[in-house]
Amino acid sequence: MLFSRFFAPTLKEAPADAEVVSHKLLLRAGMIRRLTSGVYSYLPLALRSLGKISDIVREEMGKGGAVELLMPTAQPAELWQESGRWDHYGKELLRFKDRHDRDCCLGPTHEEVITDLVRRDVKSYRQLPVNLFQIQTKFRDEIRPRFGLMRGREFIMKDAYSFDRNDAGAEQSYKDMFDAYTRAFERLGLRFRSVEADSGSIGGSFSHEFMVLANTGEDVIAACTSCSYAANTERAIVRWDGVKSEAVPPAHETRATPNAHTVEEVAAFLNVPASSIIKTMLLDVDGKAVAALVRGDRELNIPKVKTLLGADTAELASAEQVTVWSGAPVGFAGPVALNVETVVADLELQAGPPAGGGWVTGANKGDAHHVNVWLDRDAKVTRYADIRVITDGDCCAKCGGQMEFPRGIEVGHVFKLGTKYSAPMRCVFLDENGKEQPMVMGCYGIGISRVLAACIEQNHDENGIVFPPPIAPFDLMLLNLDAKDEAISARAKELHDLFEAMGIQTLLDDREERPGVKFKDADLIGIPMQIVLGGKSLARGVIEAKDRRSGEKVELPAEGFAEAFAAWRTKVYQGWGLNV
Repeated sequence: MLFSRFFAPTLKEAPADAEVVSHKLLLRAGMIRRLTSGVYSYLPLALRSLGKISDIVREEMGKGGAVELLMPTAQPAELWQESGRWDHYGKELLRFKDRHDRDCCLGPTHEEVITDLVRRDVKSYRQLPVNLFQIQTKFRDEIRPRFGLMRGREFIMKDAYSFDRNDAGAEQSYKDMFDAYTRAFERLGLRFRSVEADSGSIGGSFSHEFMVLANTGEDVIAACTSCSYAANTERAIVRWDGVKSEAVPPAHETRATPNAHTVEEVAAFLNVPASSIIKTMLLDVDGKAVAALVRGDRELNIPKVKTLLGADTAELASAEQVTVWSGAPVGFAGPVALNVETVVADLELQAGPPAGGGWVTGANKGDAHHVNVWLDRDAKVTRYADIRVITDGDCCAKCGGQMEFPRGIEVGHVFKLGTKYSAPMRCVFLDENGKEQPMVMGCYGIGISRVLAACIEQNHDENGIVFPPPIAPFDLMLLNLDAKDEAISARAKELHDLFEAMGIQTLLDDREERPGVKFKDADLIGIPMQIVLGGKSLARGVIEAKDRRSGEKVELPAEGFAEAFAAWRTKVYQGWGLNV
């Protein structure tokens, strides 16, 4: 491919609104262009990389037993109403009416569509299992799309859905897809980790996220340094090996705490450590009031509360709800005489404050807190459970080892759905006894376009992108430093044809530009191998080769070039831990 006939409009500087590295470099390297907020055109270089990502994912899905199809983007509201998600999904669901005034949406995901498709044609246990996938454009109307392809409104996704007779079959399908994802991300040349995750709006009994490790990642991973346990912070189990305290403090009493709303303000006013304070967080859980108690120096993990109570929704109560449920403004709620039916306390509160004595809690009236509170005596705790966010210093829940907290970018997610969609939508089959049973489902997603952005977040330097070979838009960049010189241009064409004959996808920079421009663009685009043709080197009988990742330059002999190049290419790939 000739650069002069290609479309890759590179930029010297990134637009001012580009925030993260991948967004800046995708724009500068001429790979994407913004159409409107959160919506981008994929230019030829990006499309080539997306195609390679898709092909690898497609191959591994096939090995895992999934079959490809393609479903519509526009979906009728009736299916979403059947599943119960039409009213619960939120404003990210882009809804519209067609010319017949029928409610529709642009698909952010396809659980309803695939369930409807399968229930129409799969009737018997003999037809199961079924595993279907697609690679397709999705739309989620994010309130604040940002970071380019990392969090856009329109994006490319691989989504798959499995249907089984029973839980055992569903768990096997889940394992098959988990293994397929592992193979795919290994082939893509990315450093990643699979972590236990919360199922979010998709639902289901359990799930894993696949995280590309990058210092710029949005998500924090809790990972054990001694065993394979890893989870996102919404799911990470907090291990508590403490002992319940029997040292009961004196009767609680009320202290005035004017204008002290936050833990920091209360701690300073009463001269106590934050760890001696209980934060009473009021939540709206499926429309009912729930109080969640954690230590003042801890953070409440709302997804854990939602999972613990088997709820569909859980969110912080509004200021108005806090006042109604506690009788006090925000910042003064407490568990003593709190008129809330469900009160969940974190496990470590059983040990009492680390500094000894009783707890400090809100007094359920403005500008007042209780001191010397003892939960078993002064409050009605429904249950103790792990409901806080894991922090530095916590031990691994599996082996007791030390935890670390790297950052990552979610690029894949696998869910065991159970009958969340098949039961309400009557996606059923007849078993061996002729009895009707709901199919047991799983769903599995990979953000194809997000993988491209995550790859760049993980692989770049001060000069531009550093593509792993499996994802690079071309395998090799061939730079003709003097396109006006007929001899050099002829040699460049010879090499281009040689590389193509070897199965090496080659972009020949034949533009009439200064060498400096070509060098900068080559580094910016980040193709793994660079071959440089110039009059001086050719006169000496050598051809310069550069490894984009290491920056190492070598001179290969012009005579016997093919053999020397093959050996050098093997070394470049080995630097990535890959075989040619």
